[in-house]
Amino acid sequence: MSEQEAPVFAIEKIYVKDLSVEVPNAPQIFLERETPQISIQLQTNAQGVGEGVFEVTLTTTVTSKLEDKTVFLVEVGQAGIFRIQNVPSENMEPLLSIACPNILFPYSREVVSDAVTRAGFQPVMLQPVNFEALYMARQQQQEAAKAAAGEATIQ
Repeated sequence: MSEQEAPVFAIEKIYVKDLSVEVPNAPQIFLERETPQISIQLQTNAQGVGEGVFEVTLTTTVTSKLEDKTVFLVEVGQAGIFRIQNVPSENMEPLLSIACPNILFPYSREVVSDAVTRAGFQPVMLQPVNFEALYMARQQQQEAAKAAAGEATIQ
């Protein structure tokens, strides 16, 4: 294998693409003493931006609620530009859906914690995420949906 054919996986840039912090019920919400419920949603998006260059965005949404009142909502679009070359096509989707989000997640976790603290609340420490398990679950859902669609057209 020559140098030109060797697989390349490199981080070109990591940056915050989007950051939103909302505290819709301030200042009254700061007087509440109950512990709010926290929910976390993760979404990844990958797109080509050039020859062998991809932007991957991991969007992390953290919502804190006290009954039906929103305490805070933080959404971070943590992005990275990755150079991926000479990689077999069957390996591209796992790289973009597992490896890249694994690299971006610690940065996203730090931005979430910092934003929540700056909004006046105790920091939220996001637990590690198994992006491989999420990817596999999404693949199974897509296969099940295709099978269900196939059965619907046969009937």
